[in-house]
Amino acid sequence: MVEKVITLEDVSLIDFLGVENSNIKEVAAAFPNSRIISRGNEIRIKGTTPEIIKISDILNALLEHYHKFGNITQESIQNYIRQEEDVVVPSLALDNDILVYGTKGLIIKAKTANQKKLVATVMEHDLVFALGPAGTGKTYISVAMAVRALKNKEVRKIIITRPAVEAGENLGFLPGDLKEKIDPYLRPIYDALDDMIPPEKLKQYLENRVIEIAPLAYMRGRTLHDAFILLDEAQNTTPMQIKMFLTRMGPNSKVIITGDQSQVDLPNRQKSGLSEALHILRNVSGIGFVELDTRDVVRHRLVKAIIDAYDKAEKSI
Repeated sequence: MVEKVITLEDVSLIDFLGVENSNIKEVAAAFPNSRIISRGNEIRIKGTTPEIIKISDILNALLEHYHKFGNITQESIQNYIRQEEDVVVPSLALDNDILVYGTKGLIIKAKTANQKKLVATVMEHDLVFALGPAGTGKTYISVAMAVRALKNKEVRKIIITRPAVEAGENLGFLPGDLKEKIDPYLRPIYDALDDMIPPEKLKQYLENRVIEIAPLAYMRGRTLHDAFILLDEAQNTTPMQIKMFLTRMGPNSKVIITGDQSQVDLPNRQKSGLSEALHILRNVSGIGFVELDTRDVVRHRLVKAIIDAYDKAEKSI
């Protein structure tokens, strides 16, 4: 039998578990071949991997329900159990395939060969370049690796940054300071974190700067240690910016740099710092490079066709 432990944080145990653990007993009754034991703020699940995944999904969904509505009812428990009964969970050869048990019942793992290569490369290197077109999951998997490292206490904080470059829009006309102007452009990062960390916990992490999301300009002059650092949209850095970022790396830090060289939003005469860094650092020992392509696109099936069509059109010019 396999065992998984879920730690309850930021919840009233009596409200979530129910009187005499009645809510947990309700879930356990639906899975007679598994054992669900509640002790303090920990829930231990013992059973087969497919059943543990289903039970974890139900409990994560109930946690999200609790944070949203403030209570758990028998009706909501039964609704989530019925939803999970309709989901076919494949048997996993290795539990290590799972990067993060997310919210909303999500199991986050690498889905394609190159995504798995990215995971393996990050495990083996402190600095990794992840390159590829939109929709290949390079940013999502990178965020999952950062959350995994934080949860495993391998690092003390996560820092996610990107250059404040306008992608056809004018930042100057948006209200607020630089961070407030750039926040809408960081929405994919927030969406990924929403999938992986319960809302109240994520809010706490952001307020306490355990997770920091900021424009690249805010990195100047800092030494980033005991941290998992992600530079997103690196194709829009200048050579000076990416050099500045790379030299921020401190002890016990991991860095992932993601970029799509086909979507550079810099002025026409400005050279991309990502392209220059790849040329200069390609043969430096200890740096990992992973290239994803249209075979790794995990969005709508048309995204792959759209990318292929644009590539074909560009080559014909």
